Amino acid sequence: MKVTKITETALRDGHQSLLATRLRTRDLVPIAEELDKIGFFSIEAWGGATFDTCIRYLNEDPWERLRSLKEKITQTPLQMLLRGQNLVGYKHYSDDVVTKFVEKSYENGVDVFRIFDALNDVKNMEQSIKVAKAQGAHVQGTISYTVSPAHSLDTFIDLAKELESLECDSIAIKDMAGLINPSTTYELVSRLKEETDLLVDLHCHCTSGMTPISYYAACQAGVDILDTAISPLAWGTSQPPTESIVAALQGTEYDTKLNLKLLNHIKKYFDDIREKYSSLIDPITEKVDTDVLIYQIPGGMLSNLISQLKEQNALDRYQDVLDEMPRVRKDMGYPPLVTPTSQIVGIQAVMNVLGGERYKTVSNEVKEYMKGSYGTPPAPLNQNVVKKIIGNEKPIGVRPADLIEPKYEKYKKEAEEKGLVKKDEDILTYSLYPSVATKFLKGEAEEEELIESRTDMSDSDGAIPTEYNVEVDGDVFEVRIMPTGFLDVKETDKGPFTPVEGGISSSMQGMVIKVKVNVGDKVRKGSTVAVIEAMKMENDIQSDVEGVVKEIYVEPGDAVKAGDTLMVIA
Repeated sequence: MKVTKITETALRDGHQSLLATRLRTRDLVPIAEELDKIGFFSIEAWGGATFDTCIRYLNEDPWERLRSLKEKITQTPLQMLLRGQNLVGYKHYSDDVVTKFVEKSYENGVDVFRIFDALNDVKNMEQSIKVAKAQGAHVQGTISYTVSPAHSLDTFIDLAKELESLECDSIAIKDMAGLINPSTTYELVSRLKEETDLLVDLHCHCTSGMTPISYYAACQAGVDILDTAISPLAWGTSQPPTESIVAALQGTEYDTKLNLKLLNHIKKYFDDIREKYSSLIDPITEKVDTDVLIYQIPGGMLSNLISQLKEQNALDRYQDVLDEMPRVRKDMGYPPLVTPTSQIVGIQAVMNVLGGERYKTVSNEVKEYMKGSYGTPPAPLNQNVVKKIIGNEKPIGVRPADLIEPKYEKYKKEAEEKGLVKKDEDILTYSLYPSVATKFLKGEAEEEELIESRTDMSDSDGAIPTEYNVEVDGDVFEVRIMPTGFLDVKETDKGPFTPVEGGISSSMQGMVIKVKVNVGDKVRKGSTVAVIEAMKMENDIQSDVEGVVKEIYVEPGDAVKAGDTLMVIA
């Protein structure tokens, strides 16, 4: 009889999928020892969006979270999700930063590294795999599963063989949108078991409703590991419930041998946690959404937008965005929709719809994607779109990280000069998120309020709403849409907004990460004057006039809202 192993995801993907990654370390540590007693293959507890969320919203040190959990979890391997050359960020980092990050992650407690690339480009996984193997860690190479004209079982098998050649210990099928059906599951798992010598792990989200059936088909095909989440943090855009899968397999040849009574004790703890964080749960994320089978959008990405549009009687734009997503994805060569490509495609679709013209406004990430800076797309790009975005600039033809100069020592010097370094890990935190980390490491960050209220629109006068909460891969962002043709404004002490003639305003809520001009500088129309990070993307703010910079109202690290005036150009 083959024992099916279980990876428990509640400490990472479970709450990232349903609770916007907001579980505090103080709510994770008390249950850690009980989780350790169950006998899981691994406990996924770090990586993904947890690192970013800790420093951006929770005022917590992610490294301290990892160490605190490792002190309590001594028998079960701790697992993290690593985005290849992107680590836990949204862009490629230099090889020396990747090396230091993986080494420190292992040193602080990571035993299993699940390593993926959003384009399934092995070139972007090589460095992190090599370093993790050198530490003696278990390395799980990952297939980002998707459905498109550019993907087939053969392409996934070829990817698995490449990962095996890099000495990965296991292979994960990462089905982030819940797209894999039972018959495909059976065939893919069977072929992976036949054509590689790797352990096979199946990781699916429940968005489409097919996942529990696909899990059983995987067992019939010989899968070694299934990813599940304790039931209060399961279903919907999360994984299937741990207890349900354990119970379903009891007495079969795929029995997990896990104790349901012990799991029930853990369930009760997370029942209380779920109640505590209930204000963060959007009912849409808990439901089956079969639209994912048509549009292939990961559940958490649009579900919150749907909910907000319904509440505010503005569903007219939702279908436009939904229809635009597949077109953008096709233009970009059918990338799997997982961080960061899900953000790149999704936000571009929104910009195309709200901007009134396709690709009139693009993020820096889209520009870099078209240049090849994220790797090789699964299919050729739409060359008309490429030309519109990067002109005649020639795309790169090498491993993207080969073009990135070593930066660890540079970041180390910067962070030390700013007085931000108390331990080596602080240098890495700064390297990954210079703007956000500066505020956090200075001790100026504040913990986000747990209870989040939503604006009651029931007494509105029927006007078209302009403010939305948009969830992107587990993080919720406030977005305010401003009509064109109005004077730009600046927030002042005299009132919320005061007109500023000649003002250059932010088109979205975000954080200023660069101001590229000084007072007195001459600027040309169309030149970039500032860069704002919004919804995990960097967006150039360009001058719409030719003139001289008269005043600058912001500096790097400042939070701004849509419509806020950044500077005045006369």
